[in-house]
Amino acid sequence: MRVLSLFDGISCGMAALERAGIPVERYVAYEINEPSIKISKKNYPNIEHKGDVTNADFSEYIGFDLLIGGSPCQDLSGLNTVYRQKDKTGLQGEKSRLFYAYVDALNTVAPKYFLFENVASMKAEWRDEITRELGVEPVMINSALVSAQERKRLYWTNIPNVTQPSDKGIVLDDIILSAEKVPEKYWYRDKKYTLNGEDDRVIATLDGENIFSENKRVFNPKYKCGTLCGDGAGGNLQKKVYQNGAVRKLTPLEYERLQTLPDNYTEGAADSHRYTAVGNGWTVDVIAHIMGGLRDE
Repeated sequence: MRVLSLFDGISCGMAALERAGIPVERYVAYEINEPSIKISKKNYPNIEHKGDVTNADFSEYIGFDLLIGGSPCQDLSGLNTVYRQKDKTGLQGEKSRLFYAYVDALNTVAPKYFLFENVASMKAEWRDEITRELGVEPVMINSALVSAQERKRLYWTNIPNVTQPSDKGIVLDDIILSAEKVPEKYWYRDKKYTLNGEDDRVIATLDGENIFSENKRVFNPKYKCGTLCGDGAGGNLQKKVYQNGAVRKLTPLEYERLQTLPDNYTEGAADSHRYTAVGNGWTVDVIAHIMGGLRDE
């Protein structure tokens, strides 16, 4: 199969195809983030990296079998307004308008199959516009079915037989490291917090006025984590867990597990780059589940 991947990130699409058992003859990726490209090259040195999608000549890929991509969602996500008081500009936003590069590729390449992913929290008018442009209704899948992370995403695709994955019942306790294996730098030894209730999903809340409410949440390991974001690179932005009577942030390895990536997939990059790249990526098991529809084609 010949694959064109736009906004490729760390090549979660390739990892999903591999996991689904789909042979890939050629995989061409458009991505401009250098740390993400390095992670991709470490795992898949045969991927062809082409750089900036706005400079692409999609006619080079006429006849490719599969087009995949999830254009940046920062202008569409409800989190932007709720936690940053930032105006959402929708599909005309600086980042999300890259969706139209995907439409251009779809119209030019005319692949047999396509898959486009984006956030489920977007306004109905933006969802409807994407549906009009792509010509198919989206399927909403929550990554919580296959991982320890709540992550509702919309998938527009013409891959046949897309169903909901079976619920694996995974919680944070199933994927986090034992406390003694977590390096000291990930623990919040000096930060104050308030315990809520031992049976609450958000078991504790960090104190402090200069922390967005989403980032104050400390998750109970008996439950699932909140949605990973691509801005979780520094400060108090990483997801947090309560373990052995103390609060800590999740490690990059645990982020990988929340996205069902192979362990140490992003190893070798700085922690900040790992958090961002994984948060911007796809849940591999969800994509592999969708790609499973290609096996009988």
